[in-house]
Amino acid sequence: MATLVLTTVGRVLGGPIGGLLGGLAGQAIDGRLFRGAAREGPRLTELAVQTSSYGTQIPKLFGTMRVAGTVIWSTDLIETRTTSRSGKGQPGTNSYNYSASFAVALSARRIVGVRRIWAEGKLLRGAAGDWKNRTGFRLHRGGEEQPVDPLIASATGATPAYRGIAYAVFEGMQLADYGNRIPSLTFEVEADAGPVASGAIAAALAGDVDGVGGVMLGGFAASGASVRGVLDTLTLMDGGWWQVDGARIVHRTDADVPIAIRDDGMDAGYSGRRGRRTIAGIDTVAREVTVAHHDPARDYQIGVQRARRPGPGGGIDRVELPAVLDAGAAKAVAEALIVRGEAGRVRRRVALGIADMGIAPGAIVAIAGEDERWRVAGAQVEAMVTTLELVPLTSGPVAARATSGQMVAAADLMVGATMLVIAELPGLAEPLGGPRISVMANGAGAGWRQAALLYSLDDGASWTGAGTTAAPAVMGRIVVSPLATGATLTDRRSRMVVALHRADMMLADADATSLAGGDNLALVGGELIQFARAEPLGGGRWALSDLRRGLRGTEHAIGVQAVGDAFVLIEREALAAIDLPASAIGRRIRVLASGVGDATGPVEAGVEVVGASVAPPSPVHLAVANAAGGGLRIEWTRRSRAGWSWSDGIDAPLAEETEAYRVSIDDAAGERGVFDVVGQSSLLIPAARSPAMPAMISVVQRGTLATSVAATFPLDHGA
Repeated sequence: MATLVLTTVGRVLGGPIGGLLGGLAGQAIDGRLFRGAAREGPRLTELAVQTSSYGTQIPKLFGTMRVAGTVIWSTDLIETRTTSRSGKGQPGTNSYNYSASFAVALSARRIVGVRRIWAEGKLLRGAAGDWKNRTGFRLHRGGEEQPVDPLIASATGATPAYRGIAYAVFEGMQLADYGNRIPSLTFEVEADAGPVASGAIAAALAGDVDGVGGVMLGGFAASGASVRGVLDTLTLMDGGWWQVDGARIVHRTDADVPIAIRDDGMDAGYSGRRGRRTIAGIDTVAREVTVAHHDPARDYQIGVQRARRPGPGGGIDRVELPAVLDAGAAKAVAEALIVRGEAGRVRRRVALGIADMGIAPGAIVAIAGEDERWRVAGAQVEAMVTTLELVPLTSGPVAARATSGQMVAAADLMVGATMLVIAELPGLAEPLGGPRISVMANGAGAGWRQAALLYSLDDGASWTGAGTTAAPAVMGRIVVSPLATGATLTDRRSRMVVALHRADMMLADADATSLAGGDNLALVGGELIQFARAEPLGGGRWALSDLRRGLRGTEHAIGVQAVGDAFVLIEREALAAIDLPASAIGRRIRVLASGVGDATGPVEAGVEVVGASVAPPSPVHLAVANAAGGGLRIEWTRRSRAGWSWSDGIDAPLAEETEAYRVSIDDAAGERGVFDVVGQSSLLIPAARSPAMPAMISVVQRGTLATSVAATFPLDHGA
C-alpha cells in the first residue's frame, strides 16, 4: 500500500514529521488507486445461480450460507437401459434412465460440512442428512491435506486435489426428476460452527487488518474485485469504517474515544476565521435505500428490506449484502444508511496548527466547546497548517422491526425404509391374458416416493427388472379382525380396526355411489373388502364398518384374517403390475424393492402364483335334487371374471375358451367320484353311482389358464 511505503520513506528522510507527511501523501495516492470499480464488493447473484464458466470466482464462506457453487467437473449423461420381461423367452420392454457425475466447488476456504441441499428449489438432502433422490455423494472440506477424488481421477487421469477449496462430488445422480439434465443446486454450507464477527472475517481476508470488534454475522460470502470492496461491505452493517494505523488497518466506530481539538481559526491565511460548514441539498442523497440479504427465516434465500425518508428527492440506493441477517437487522441497516446519508450532507472544514498534522483520515475528533463528534474524511497539510475535512457522526444503532414475509419452504420429509406388500389379486378391470402380481408399497417416512423393483421365479438364481413402484399406497396392520360372515349381505356386525403405518395416512367414508365405483376397496388378509364408514380412533388407528365382504370371488378368505395381517387400500394409481407367463402358475415369485431410504438393502416379499388373477370365480347357488330313478341332479350358476359390471343384466360373458367344470363327490365310504362337465352348468348322477351318505360335493370351473376355487355342498341324507 502507498500509505505504508511513503510513511516509511518519509520517516527515513524527515524524521517523525516526514513520516506524517509521507503517510498523508500515501493516503491520497491510495484514494486514487482504490476508488471506482476496484471497491466493488460481493454480489448476491453470484451466490444464487449455479455456473460452470471458466474463471468464475469461488467465494470464501464464513458462518452458514446458502450458495449455488460452481460446477468444476462433470461427465456426459450416462444412459442405462433396463429391460422388463414377462418371463424367459417373452418380449421385453426397454426403458432408459439417465444419470451424471459432477463436482461443485463451494468455498475457497475450509468448511465444517454441508447440511441441506436443494435441487431446482426442492430438497435433495434433508436436515437429517437423508437423501430424497438416488445419488452418491462425497464432500471434500477444503483442507490443505485433502486427497484427490477417486472418481475424478479415474475419469480424467491426472487431476488436482483442489486443496484449499471445499467441493462436493455427486456420483451417478439420477436425473429423471430433473428433465434428464444436471439440476441447479444450492447448498446450505456450514463454514464455521457458529456466527462470526465481521472483524474476524476481515482479519481472515487481509493479514494487516486488526480483527477486533464488528457485528456478529450468521454467515458471509467474501468475493468481489478487491479485498477493500469486501471490507467496505462489512462496515455497512455496523456503521464503522477502516483506518490505517501504522502498519495495521483497524476498525473504527462512532463509539471510539475522540481526539480533542480546538477550532481557533487557523486557516491557511491565519485570518482568524473559524472553519466553515457546508450543507448539500437534500436531493443529493437517496430518498430510499433497499438492502438485499440472506434471510435465515427464508431458508437463507434473498430477502429485501427498505427504508424511506420524507422530503424531496427520488434517488434509490440498492445495497447487496452477501450476509445472513434477519429481517429486523437488515431493516436496521437500511434505516442507518438513510440516517448516515442525511448526516453526510454536512461538511465542516477546520484549520489546525502543525502540531495536529498526525490526525489522519478515519480518526474521530471532538471540537472543544461543542457537543458534536466528527469523523475525519480528509486531511491536508499546507504552509504549516493542518486542514481537516469533517463529517458528523450519527447516533447509535437504529432499532427497526420488520418481517421476512410469507415463506413456503420446501417440505423436509423423511423417506424411510420401503414397506412392501405383493399379492395376486383377481382381475379388477378387463380380464388378463396371463397371471399378474400386484405390488403395493410405501415408506416409513412421508417423503417416500418410489422404489425400483426386481423379481425372480427361480428362487433368486436370476433377477428381472420390473420398473418401479406406483404411487404410495395406504397400508397398515389388522388390530381387530372382522367376523366370519356371509358375502351376500352387508356386514353390519363387524367393526374391523386397523393401524396404519403412518399418522399422515388417511381413510374416509364412502356413499353407495362411491362404493359402486370401486372406492374404499381393501385387501385384508387375502379377502377383498369394501367399507362404507371409517372412524378415526387416534394414533393412526381406524375403525371400519358397514363392510362388503368377499368381493371379486374372494369369499373363501372370509374369516381367515388374523391380528397382524396386512391391510392395503386398493387404488389403481397405487398398483404396480408384474405380468408373468402362464408357466409361472404354481411357482413362487420373489420381489425386491430398493428405495432411497433402504440403507440396509432391498426389501423382499414373496407369494405363490396360484393363478388367482386369471382364474374364473367359483360357481354359486350350488343345489342338489333327487332325480327320477333314484339318482341326483346337481346344478350351479356360473360366474365370470369379465362380468362384474353385469352390463346387460341377463348373463355374464364366458371369458374362457370353453365352459368346462369338474365335479367331485367324496362319500362316507371314502370313495371319490370325479365328473367332467362341458357346455352346461348341471350334472345328472345315476342311482348306480349315487354316493354313500354323508357326502361332500365340490364344483370348480376350469378356465383357460387356471381353475376356480371350489364351491362345496354338504349332503347328509340325500336331496
